[in-house]
Amino acid sequence: MTAEILVECAHITCAYDSTVAVHDAHVTIHRGDFVGIVGPSGSGKTTLLKAVLGAVKPVEGHVTKKPGLRMGYVPQVESVDWNFPVTVLEVVAMTRTTGRFFPRISPAERAEALEVLERLGLGGLEGRHIRELSGGQQQRVFVARALFHRPELLVLDEPTSGVDVRTRHEVLHLLADLHDDGVSIVLTTHDLNGLAAHLPRLVCINTSVIADGAPIDVLNSDVLEKTYGAPMEVLIHGGMPIVLDNGGDNLARRLGEIGEAGK
Repeated sequence: MTAEILVECAHITCAYDSTVAVHDAHVTIHRGDFVGIVGPSGSGKTTLLKAVLGAVKPVEGHVTKKPGLRMGYVPQVESVDWNFPVTVLEVVAMTRTTGRFFPRISPAERAEALEVLERLGLGGLEGRHIRELSGGQQQRVFVARALFHRPELLVLDEPTSGVDVRTRHEVLHLLADLHDDGVSIVLTTHDLNGLAAHLPRLVCINTSVIADGAPIDVLNSDVLEKTYGAPMEVLIHGGMPIVLDNGGDNLARRLGEIGEAGK
């Protein structure tokens, strides 16, 4: 049986004034999916993500969502003001308190928030200022914030952008665990080897959708050249595709990172 459809972007075209960002893209997200949207800067992947969220309205086509669909959103870490005077618990609670006359959570909600933080390895840090956390902990706080909304679909914008290799591995394993727990996930990423190659499904986009399928099927030289506009070699290592740019230099480092990410 086909899994329930959560979001369907049906041949959508999105534009900013006269500039087309996404053209005739058809992407369907089912319950249980774990989807990565990949492409170069300016390819339309963030616009496609915003269309899923409802933040961008297509000029052609339409986006259909499951009635009452609950979505959680995790922004890029670079977009966060880490000096804003707010604690870990307050960041998580904002999901429930925004718009309330008295912006505070109930004792039951506080207990639920603490359970989410504990689940993500942040137990005991609820009173800590967010700027005092490590990069991996900061990313987990915003995942916790999204989960506090009890989402059926978790949407992340470049969750490994601007973080070190260790944090990237932490995020990868965290998302895998959440998916195993039943959360459907869609994200954008530039990280072809460290993150995208480990996802069950990839959507390659460069204004239009170039390919949609498993990494072993879509991460090939033909698709990547159409997506990124430049020749890219692909090596299959341990049954996993590894994308080589710049003529395949730093291969040993890349193989080492792929091995670490898979542990």
